[in-house]
Amino acid sequence: MGIRRDSPKNSPRKKTTLKHLFDLDPKPYVGNPLPSPRRGGGGTDYEHDGILSSISYCYSVFTFTDPQESPSKQDLKRLKLMDVVSLLKSPKKPLHEQLLSPLMSMVSVNLFRPLPPPSKTSIVSALPDDEELSTFTPLWPHLQLVYDILLRLVLNVDSKKLKDYIDHQFIRNLLYLFQSEDPRERESLKNVFHRIYSRFTSYRSFMRKAMNDVFLHYVFETEKHCGIGELLEIWGSIINGFGVPLKEEHKLFLMRVLLPLHKPKGLQVYHRQLAYCVSQFVQKEPALGGVVVRGILRYWPITNCHKEVLLIGELEELVENIDPDQYRTLALPLCSRITRCFNSCNSQVAERALYVWNNEQFVKMASEAMEEVFPVVVEGMERNLKLHWSKSVKQLTENVKAMLEEMDPPLYDKCLREIHHRESEAHREQINRQQKWDQIETAAAKHSHFLQPTKTICVSSH
Repeated sequence: MGIRRDSPKNSPRKKTTLKHLFDLDPKPYVGNPLPSPRRGGGGTDYEHDGILSSISYCYSVFTFTDPQESPSKQDLKRLKLMDVVSLLKSPKKPLHEQLLSPLMSMVSVNLFRPLPPPSKTSIVSALPDDEELSTFTPLWPHLQLVYDILLRLVLNVDSKKLKDYIDHQFIRNLLYLFQSEDPRERESLKNVFHRIYSRFTSYRSFMRKAMNDVFLHYVFETEKHCGIGELLEIWGSIINGFGVPLKEEHKLFLMRVLLPLHKPKGLQVYHRQLAYCVSQFVQKEPALGGVVVRGILRYWPITNCHKEVLLIGELEELVENIDPDQYRTLALPLCSRITRCFNSCNSQVAERALYVWNNEQFVKMASEAMEEVFPVVVEGMERNLKLHWSKSVKQLTENVKAMLEEMDPPLYDKCLREIHHRESEAHREQINRQQKWDQIETAAAKHSHFLQPTKTICVSSH
């Protein structure tokens, strides 16, 4: 785990005046000279000089892991960053245009850095909303304020002026930082990235494509990325604003990007955000329900029980938004999968699948194709009652069985008779097979002398 460090307490705030900060020895900024403000009033010049001095000092980057770094200088940089944030918060003092360039340069210097190698072998080891397993960057006391500065610049400065600094490369650099293992940094990135998407309308197509590239690289190549959940939250807000009917581009995104995201092992980390995005599509166009359900069934896990529980819940929610005209075509594949799930040896999977039958829309869908669905479901029920090890699963199975019997008693009895007939046929075939083997063994025993090896006596010459 990363080291979580809070900056040490400083001297009382009343001593930290602007003059006091000037008297300290800041680390000089090496690079292009910062622009000096126009000379107008003495107070204004003095204030601008002070802000430029603070920005200049903030170009120095501390690692918080080097023992040679001075804690007092680290704290001084934090105070200067707080001065910049205070300036941007002030509604009475608009930001001077000459401060924009050094501010954006300072933000880039602090944020765009190489990330440390991942501390986890796989994203599967990270559980959602479990901060104890997260790795916190020691740079956060400074990064938090830098992200706050960037967010306020995006919100308060005219987007036409910011376009000179926030370009495609800047957006790519932000996307790269979503791989950070610190959830606090990813949350700040999410807010900044979403605000840029909202304000810079000309960048929206590029930003969507860039996020899609991250998803596809994750699904088909690495299956390792810490920021998939945050990127999906951004997409959830974007999808919410789509107009109806949906564009073909957006439907392709659903089929080629969102549905394959059900495949990776780390699904449980971002499933909540993914399910929200998918449900938004189905709510806007219920006719897409069939494509979505078949896509989820295509990526159904075989040995991951936790993923099965999540996908059962997602399918149950989708059934409530699917176009009723598709009930008949979806009833058999859906009920077949749910039946295999409540036959699972894992009691959590079995119980979750049985609870689906409490959903009125699911029962309504199954009733649209009862002749096809009942034989599959009834056979699964009888197998559970005979073979399942869990008492609670058997009890739930009894409850569902009683409900199905009330829906159509003659059909249920017919299914039972067919099951008994198949079982008796199978038993008869087993008896015949055993009798044939017995006959073969008897015939072999009668002619066993033909099968005995010839005995020979070896006489040694010694």
